[in-house]
Amino acid sequence: MRQLFLLAAVICFGMAILKFYSARMDRPSAKPQASDKPWATITAEEAKTRLDENPDAILLDVRTQEEYDGGHVPGAVCFPNEDILPELPLPFEKDAEILVYCRSGRRSAEAAEKLTGMGYANVSDFGGIQDWPYETTTD
Repeated sequence: MRQLFLLAAVICFGMAILKFYSARMDRPSAKPQASDKPWATITAEEAKTRLDENPDAILLDVRTQEEYDGGHVPGAVCFPNEDILPELPLPFEKDAEILVYCRSGRRSAEAAEKLTGMGYANVSDFGGIQDWPYETTTD
């Protein structure tokens, strides 16, 4: 009887270990690696430099119109993240440099993912306007 109990305990323990390790192997990484993204993540300072060096770069504010009207980076075009749809291509060249921002960085990352999925090859996300240390405008 004692040997049967010991065998059952070993089997249960072995199954628990297998379940634990298989669950860990199946779980995707909690934080995606930067190289996994087909777009660049840059700082506000890098975005400013790029805008200064390339006046043809497209500065895309993906917040709502109301947020945009409350203050935005000069030269930005308002195109809400919710309106970026694969079936409605944007009026930009696929190889144009596109710099994307929102309020905090969540929507800009979503927009960058959508844009690269639509075939735009030169997309950079610089996060949120709350991290933009330069001037803003309401014009």
